[in-house]
Amino acid sequence: MVDVGDKPASDRRAVARAVVRVSPETAALVAAGDAPKGDVLSVARIAGIQGGKRTSELIPLCHPLSLSFLGVEASIDVDAGEITLIAEARTTGPTGVEMEALTAASVAALTVYDMVKGIQRGAEIASVALESKSGGRSGEWNRS
Repeated sequence: MVDVGDKPASDRRAVARAVVRVSPETAALVAAGDAPKGDVLSVARIAGIQGGKRTSELIPLCHPLSLSFLGVEASIDVDAGEITLIAEARTTGPTGVEMEALTAASVAALTVYDMVKGIQRGAEIASVALESKSGGRSGEWNRS
């Protein structure tokens, strides 16, 4: 692990996005809450939060962080067959929360995949990306 002992604490925030592609029919089932395994989006949100909280256990060189906030929101574009998961992580400390946000978005996307694979084998996690981060020495960064 990198030594962050001499770094000053600052407010830090990161937002990550994951996109799961499914058919419009599958997206409609998810939107209606009618998937065979239940409410896909609620389960994915909770799974993402749990995953983000365990980042340092999953990624070998990540520092364990005291998170002040970790949330996952989901939206569905039924016509495009896209389920978008947005994860936000915040802390005050000497190191950033990008990995926690990315892990939360990834685990939420994996949960969506798991919950729809029985009705659509061609589901795809199309992307996982950091959208923005703030705090620390490098300041603010936004994907544009």
